[in-house]
Parts: sequence; C-alpha cells; structure tokens
Amino acid sequence: MSFWLEIMGVLLGCLAAGWLFQFAGEKITHGKPFFRDMPLSIAFGYALGAVVLVWIVWSYYLARTLEAPEVNKYFFFRRAIDAFILFAIAAWLFRLLGRSVGTQGTKKLFRQMPLTASFGLLTILIYALLAIFAGVLAPYGQEQIIQGAAANIAPGGDPAMGGNPAYPLGTDQIGRDILSRLIYGAQNTVGIAFATTCLAFVLGGTLGFLAATLGGWLDQVLSRGVDVLMAIPSLIFALLLMTIASAWAGSEKGLLTFYMVVIIAVIDSTRVFRLARAVGANIVVMDYIEAAKLRGEGLFYLIFKEILPNAISPLLAEFGLRFCFVFLTIASLSFLGVGIQPPLADWGTMVRDLAQFINFAAFAPQVASAPLLAAGAIALLTVAVNFVVDWMLHRSSGLKE
Repeated sequence: MSFWLEIMGVLLGCLAAGWLFQFAGEKITHGKPFFRDMPLSIAFGYALGAVVLVWIVWSYYLARTLEAPEVNKYFFFRRAIDAFILFAIAAWLFRLLGRSVGTQGTKKLFRQMPLTASFGLLTILIYALLAIFAGVLAPYGQEQIIQGAAANIAPGGDPAMGGNPAYPLGTDQIGRDILSRLIYGAQNTVGIAFATTCLAFVLGGTLGFLAATLGGWLDQVLSRGVDVLMAIPSLIFALLLMTIASAWAGSEKGLLTFYMVVIIAVIDSTRVFRLARAVGANIVVMDYIEAAKLRGEGLFYLIFKEILPNAISPLLAEFGLRFCFVFLTIASLSFLGVGIQPPLADWGTMVRDLAQFINFAAFAPQVASAPLLAAGAIALLTVAVNFVVDWMLHRSSGLKE
C-alpha cells in the first residue's frame, strides 16, 4: 500500500511542478505562446520526464559507487545504461562516417538520417557480418563439445563466480561455448528468418498483385482463403502445424526446418497479400496502367514493370516489419522445442537451455545474465529493424523532419 501511496505522491508532485513550470515560464517570458498555450498535461510530462531523468542519473551513480551485495540490485540497470551510451556513440560515429565516405547519394542519405536509423543500420550490418562470417569469427563450432571444459561455466570469466577467462560467456549444460553459439545463432536464426520472409513476400506479393490486376473470381477465392487463414492466431496455428510436421519429419531435423520455413512463410504471406492487393488495387486504376493495356502489354509486364516499381516503398517497409514477426516466431517456436532443432545454435533454444542461471540473480547477477544474452540479441535486432522501418516510412510519406 505504501508503494502506491509513494507513486501517487510523485505523480501529484509532478502535476504541481508542471503547473508551476507553466506559470513561471509564462511570467518570465511575458506570455510567449510556448508557455501561454501549453496544456497542463504537457507541463506535467516535462516535470515527470525531469523526475525520471534525475532518478536514472542517481541510480546509475549508486550502481557505480555502492559495494557488493548492494550493487547487485543495480547490475542490469547499469549494464543497460552502459549499453545505451555505447550504442549511441557508435551510431553517431557511424552516421559521421557515412557523411564523409561514399557516393554523393549515400552521403546525402546519411545527412538526412536520424540517429535512431543510424543505430538500426549499424546493428543490422553487424548482425549480417556475424551471420556471413560465423565460421571465421566463432572460436569453436556450434555443436562442438569442448574437450576438458566443464559444463555450465558461468559467464563473466571470474573464477570466484564459477567462470573461466578462456570462455568469457561461459559454457552450456553439455560444455559448448556460449559465445560461439551466439555467433552461429545469428547465422541460423536470422538467416532462416530472412529466407522465410523473402518466400512470404514472393508468395503473398505475387498473389496480391494478381488479385488486384485480374479481379473477378480469382480475387474472391484468394481473398476469402486469406480471410480464413488470418482468422486463426498465427503463433498458435504455426505451433499446431509444426507439431504435425514433427510427426511427418521423424528424425530428419533438416526436413523439419524446411517444413518450418514453408509453414511460417505461408502464414505470413496472408499479411503480405492484403497489403499487395490494397496497394495494387490503387495502382491498376491509374492512367498509365490503362495506357499499357492499350499498348497490348501482358500480365507479367503490368505486374513487374508498372505495379511493382510504384508499390516498392510500402512493401519495403512491410518487409522490415514482417521480418521482425517471422524472426520472433522462429525464436518462439524454438523456445517451445519445435523450431530450429539441435545441434544447430538458435537463440530461442539458448534462452530455454540457459534458464537455470536465473536462479543466481539475487547474489550473482552477472551469472544470471546468461539466458539474457540470447534474449537481448533477439530484442536488439527487433528494435534495430523497427528503427529503420520507421525511418523508411517517414521518408516515403514525404513528411519533413
């Protein structure tokens, strides 16, 4: 009860501080529009933001100055702030480099790019390099059980906490290097998600443009079929189909991965179909489409030479969003045991396998961070892709900064 009373007291204090901020600002600036027309809710937001900022600075100071075990309470908070500062600096340097190196077009692009989009592009580039060169960058194989290494070595490399400097992120329950499996996880999870998203767009986009161009009974059949598939929750539907596919695949783990790609691609192609059909329906009524038909152009020319180039902006933005959903779906299925199969490294499976380290959160949070490494890799890529998608949508909308 006292906790909620404290929260109410803070909110009421922020409300009073916001009113005082608005009143004092109006008096000091002699009724300038910024303060005169400011609603109380906006002033309250400024005051609340200031309180949150002060709390963050104070907590970060405590995380840097307190001794163990009190500092353990702020371990994850401190790591989050350190990561935020590091990523912000890296994104700023990456944007600065992009403004100085490259063609005139890329330099202009980086000059117009917000810091969030710069961070997103940098993160996606790092993930892509890890996925492509995983075999070179990883110190061990993804399925290699290291001879002479103990199982469940704690991350951090501190022998007092059960770590080993030779394995900075520790080992899993059967003695495989977690760092290597994280790197290979980028290749497997992200690579399979990218291939699945491409397949979903080829299938959904082609059928959507066909439905918009031809109309008639084909449009009705495809649209009603998509309505039926979209009425079922996608994750539950994918889990049901993957359970059936597991029985079909038997011990063929590669075949099960192929089934997973096809199942998720078909389910997600329904969303792509809806977008492609809606965009295509707005384009096929344009005069240049009618002119192309009068010239005798075929269906292939109309779709790939006239409709697709004019629909590329919303489709690219949707590709980023679909990739995030596919990526999270694959990780969720792997966490439940029906996605990417061992011994392939997968971040969803790693979260499940390393969950026992959570028991050490109270007195050794650096050890408990083991399952959060894979979960953080999933979250970071999702946020990065969404940053880039938001920027692409903003650019395609024609709005000014």
